[in-house]
Amino acid sequence: QVQLVESGGGLVQAGGSLRLSCAASGRTFSNYDVGWFRQAPGKEREFVAAISRSGTWTYYADSVKGRFTISLDNPKNTVYLQMNSLKPEDTAVYYCAAKPDYGLGYYKGEYDYWGQGTQVTVSS
Repeated sequence: QVQLVESGGGLVQAGGSLRLSCAASGRTFSNYDVGWFRQAPGKEREFVAAISRSGTWTYYADSVKGRFTISLDNPKNTVYLQMNSLKPEDTAVYYCAAKPDYGLGYYKGEYDYWGQGTQVTVSS
């Protein structure tokens, strides 16, 4: 079983950048495809991006395509989410999640393991 810990959230002005990290322990990311999700107050948790366990394939929500980049550092057993050109509507708690089954799913129910989340706040 894998444990996930997110970090890197914070307060940033619109147009700024943040890099979120998701560190795994217990098992390596070579056993999982990984996704980032976010949840704003009063809204459903929504898909942001996903990456295959090899790091070869990525998939993004339309709302972040061209602004966010997901990447995998296997030696560090960490997945990153680089977020550029941030907008106030990107404000949310961001979660990373892992799934042992192959496939870059965008449905949260496909993911078995979740971190505790990290808050991202973008001011206008």
